[in-house]
Amino acid sequence: MDLDIAIEAPWPVPPDWEDLAERAASTLARVTPELAHPRLSASVLFADDAEVHVLNREWRSKDKPTNVLSFPMLEREELLELPSEGPPELLGDLALALETCAREAAEKGISLEHHTAHLIVHGLLHLAGYDHETSPEDARQMESLEIKALALMGIADPYGDHDEA
Repeated sequence: MDLDIAIEAPWPVPPDWEDLAERAASTLARVTPELAHPRLSASVLFADDAEVHVLNREWRSKDKPTNVLSFPMLEREELLELPSEGPPELLGDLALALETCAREAAEKGISLEHHTAHLIVHGLLHLAGYDHETSPEDARQMESLEIKALALMGIADPYGDHDEA
């Protein structure tokens, strides 16, 4: 999957956020084969809380910032039936809010880098049609994929209550 990455907020350096997003996407494709499709692309915006707040209010009618927003462009069925030949296909867009991500990472006692990797993986799964809010079974399936991808990146289970890695 090709990523179009924009960093518009003062995300601290290191780490290299572009590299982190690329690694998260390529690792997730190892456990979620449909995301390894050669035609797929996605955009990842590293923004601040103010920008994500505006997006969340405009597109989801929620008047607050959130950690990650996912804007899918394909239905799950379209993704699964996408032929390998043809022009690039936009899976969707992600936007991450720096202050919210940093606050959550601190509350969890984990690095901002690890929390951001988790949110990128989580957001990409939403773009691929996974949804943890539809049922407990769907939540478990999505969390399992997150845990597997993050384990491959050397990142601990973000939920802390699963026995798989």
